[in-house]
Amino acid sequence: MKRNYILQILFVLMFGWVQAQSITFVSEKTNNPLPKVSVFGKDGSILAYSDIDGKIEKSLLKPDQEKFQLIYDNFPVGTFSYSDFDKGVIKINDRVKDIETVVIKNNKPAKYIFVKGNFNTYVTVNNKLNCYADGVVTYIFDNKTKKLKSKNIEQYRIFRLEDPKNEKKLTATWDYDSSLEVPEMKNVGNLQEYKKKNAKFRELKGNRKDELEITGEYLQKKEFAFLGFRFFDLRGILNIAYEKDSKKTLRDLLEYNEISFLKLKHKSEESYNQLIAYNNFYTTEVNFSNENDIDKVKFDTDKSNYKNSFWTDSSFPNMQTIFSSYFKGDLKEQQNKK
Repeated sequence: MKRNYILQILFVLMFGWVQAQSITFVSEKTNNPLPKVSVFGKDGSILAYSDIDGKIEKSLLKPDQEKFQLIYDNFPVGTFSYSDFDKGVIKINDRVKDIETVVIKNNKPAKYIFVKGNFNTYVTVNNKLNCYADGVVTYIFDNKTKKLKSKNIEQYRIFRLEDPKNEKKLTATWDYDSSLEVPEMKNVGNLQEYKKKNAKFRELKGNRKDELEITGEYLQKKEFAFLGFRFFDLRGILNIAYEKDSKKTLRDLLEYNEISFLKLKHKSEESYNQLIAYNNFYTTEVNFSNENDIDKVKFDTDKSNYKNSFWTDSSFPNMQTIFSSYFKGDLKEQQNKK
């Protein structure tokens, strides 16, 4: 009896210790978990990103960062000190920016489904921003098979941080603009395809949308070597949001977010550099058509290409303003060559 009592006490203590190591973000209105909350440090580094349970690891936050800004749905939702995270649960006003209504056009049987929306994409190196892009894109799917036929970028902006160094054997100094990508969304119309790839699925039913988290990982035990470079710890996270209580079809798609993690170094470097690429899409319009012709531009990361100020729309996911609040004039837009 005494032994069992001691074990129970140890279990309670261990459970409390584990709980204390994580922080959970929840909705101020509903107390539901909030996935995809970014935690920025005072220097603009992205220190953490909450999972589908709204959790981050507290160990990712350091006292010397002093003030932490939380970003949810591409919008600042609060500034906190390190001691504020002792609570374990942080409540966030997630109604600052309501979900925009997706416009459905020509809702008749047709050969193709056009899913149009806004995107942003950015890369961090050791948590610090390296480059950024955003714009407008339309995906064309086969209406019968739901397979992706093409992705068509209509206009976009490119931003880079000015840095005079770009040394071949110092991977932290590289410009990773080649990793700026519009989300692929290859299997978003056929969710069962993800299950064939040994991915892990988790689902969260919220008050306003249903969310899926799909995760996978590679190169966990052994690094991959190529031309003097070392690659390790490749991981991916997909977050896909649909209309609440929907059938999770293409016309129900609200958001698609993908994050790719990779550790990289040259063989002469002592430590790995953590690279993270964020690619995000937000649906604005769904159209049905028998024609698949659409105006598009080439995505060239050496220049911007736009005809109007698409980013000024209140619903646009403009993370550039958030990054610029930290990096000021060092975050330079590439010249617009429309």
